[in-house]
Amino acid sequence: MKISRVQATWCRVPIPEERRFTSDFGLVSTFDSVIVRIDTECGLTGWGEAKAGVGSAAACAGLAAIVNADYAPLLLGQDPRDISRLWDVMYNTPREGYAIADGHGLPQLGRRGLSISAIAGVDIALWDILGKSLDAPVWRLLGGRRAERMPAYASGGWADVTKIGAQLKGYCDKAGFRAVKMRVGVMDGSPARSAARVRAAREALGPDIRLMADAHGTWTVAEARAFCRMVEDLDLFWFEEPCSADDKAGMAEVRRCSTVPISAGESEFTRHDFRELAELRAADVLQPDLAIAGGITEGLRISAIASAFNLRLAPHLWSGAPAFAAGLHLAATQSAGFILEYSLGHNPMLHDLIEEDFPVEDGHVAIPDRPGLGITVRDSFLREYGQRSAA
Repeated sequence: MKISRVQATWCRVPIPEERRFTSDFGLVSTFDSVIVRIDTECGLTGWGEAKAGVGSAAACAGLAAIVNADYAPLLLGQDPRDISRLWDVMYNTPREGYAIADGHGLPQLGRRGLSISAIAGVDIALWDILGKSLDAPVWRLLGGRRAERMPAYASGGWADVTKIGAQLKGYCDKAGFRAVKMRVGVMDGSPARSAARVRAAREALGPDIRLMADAHGTWTVAEARAFCRMVEDLDLFWFEEPCSADDKAGMAEVRRCSTVPISAGESEFTRHDFRELAELRAADVLQPDLAIAGGITEGLRISAIASAFNLRLAPHLWSGAPAFAAGLHLAATQSAGFILEYSLGHNPMLHDLIEEDFPVEDGHVAIPDRPGLGITVRDSFLREYGQRSAA
């Protein structure tokens, strides 16, 4: 089996004005991601997804160009089932005088950012091909699913203090969610205002619904510590990204000052970033986004770190269908995996990009039996929303 084509397409999907929301990233008017397609000579096609960063759209053209111009020439003619070797081929720049198969190279100078995200998109597509070639779901290849379905939490929560309770209760009523996540941070203007919204949410939800809060890394250490003190009695299931991902020591300080569990990782790249989080005791829950951090292959390594440090794994799944499916398959098979994120924002990349869906019933998502990632991408969607500048 040989790779015959690699094509990355930047998709930009406008969000209807009535569905737009303002968060720590500002007014969100489009949903952007890069969809990677890998074809083989035997007729199998794999689908992956790469993201320029959480909340980032401007770099998607460059991300697609890295896949199409830099990685595609390395991959053409290779066996797509050699996933670990091809990951290393992309990560290590081949040196003159060595064949790609020799595996000799120098690590890329850009060992974070777009180059890793591009690898992620390719890697997810390769796992999809491997599963299809064996007529098996990816979770089977990762060691088997631990259950036929997993609990999920509704991810949204942008309403103000007067409406946040009703908004989150609406999530619970919609599909039986027993856990919900809301946004806090600089969007509120101060930790006190964020804490007031969390208090209103808890009062509306009652004590039996798990409640998480996400600050997107926008607070200083002092602000994050102040917020923790204000919500100490509200039984937060976790406080996500309290301060900048670049300040892991500061995040560890926030964790030490409070009993509120800390989650982090959606902005991190490769196992090396997550090793630092674990070694610094900066987080209780690791949240790799597989479309950013290096794909399923790197996700397995990150999962091993979570298990070794007695941490939990909850992949960041604010994404399109390929990355959502990849995170679902990973979480379903790993001992540290325990819950799935389910976007309640306007997300056609999750619901309209593919023929299938991921329905939530009684707050749980079924782990599909379909081969590979279990998704069928609509070419019509790519034609409608694909950006020509990314070709």
